[in-house]
Order: sequence, then C-alpha cells, then structure tokens
Amino acid sequence: MKKRIFASLAAVAAMAALASPALAADPISGRWVTQDKDAVITIGNCGSSVCGKISKFLETPPQGADQRDVNNPRKSLRSRKLMGLPVLTNLRQDGEVWRGDIYDPKSGKTYESIVERTSANRLSVKGCARVIVKVCQEQTWTR
Repeated sequence: MKKRIFASLAAVAAMAALASPALAADPISGRWVTQDKDAVITIGNCGSSVCGKISKFLETPPQGADQRDVNNPRKSLRSRKLMGLPVLTNLRQDGEVWRGDIYDPKSGKTYESIVERTSANRLSVKGCARVIVKVCQEQTWTR
C-alpha cells in the first residue's frame, strides 16, 4: 500500500515538474495595446529569447501605414518599416519579471526594459535609462 501511495505521489510530482515550465515559459505572450492606444504589440518567441513586434497600428503614423524608422540614430536603419519592427527585444525571464530592451520609434532611443504581468489583461512595461541613477518610465499595456 505504501509503495502504491509513493508511486502515485512520484507520478504527480513528475507531472507537476513537467507542467511548470510550460506554464511559466511565456506568461507575457500575446497581443497588447500600448498605453497611448496607438499600436498593438505582439509578444512571443524570437529565437532564444522573447520579443514584442508592432503588429497593428491603431492610430495611423504621421507618414502613413508605411511609416519608416526615421528617428533611428543609425542611418542604415532609417529605411526599415515600423510595421513588424521589434520594439521589445532580448527579453528573458528573471523571477516574476522579464528583462531586456525597449526601443521607442518616436524618439529613436533604446532603453533597458522591465516587463511584468500584473493581471491576466495588464502588463507593466518600464523603460529605464541610467544617467547617474536608474530612471524609469512606466506604461500599462492591456489585452
């Protein structure tokens, strides 16, 4: 009897161990509307990390739907389209948060990013710059 209980507990533990990585693998994936409600960012796997790409404009950019990355400081990147552009890159899970980089096409600047799922339908997205101390600006994105 004890062997059967132990075997059952071992089987449950094994299933839980296998299920945990699947549940924790990508809790921020999906389609998210930016705080300004101007775009939809689709977050998902991009090779060995997670990224977020502009997948839809909710507000047409100044130069139309074919808007280019004109504010990029690297001249060679200014001709790429904003649609499909990765704005969240190199995201890796660090406990309850995801850390990586966030690119702001409006300013052409890249910041350190911290992304945290605060509820089933909300993400806290922070962009942080180091001047003397770390200064962060936070937005809330919704499903």
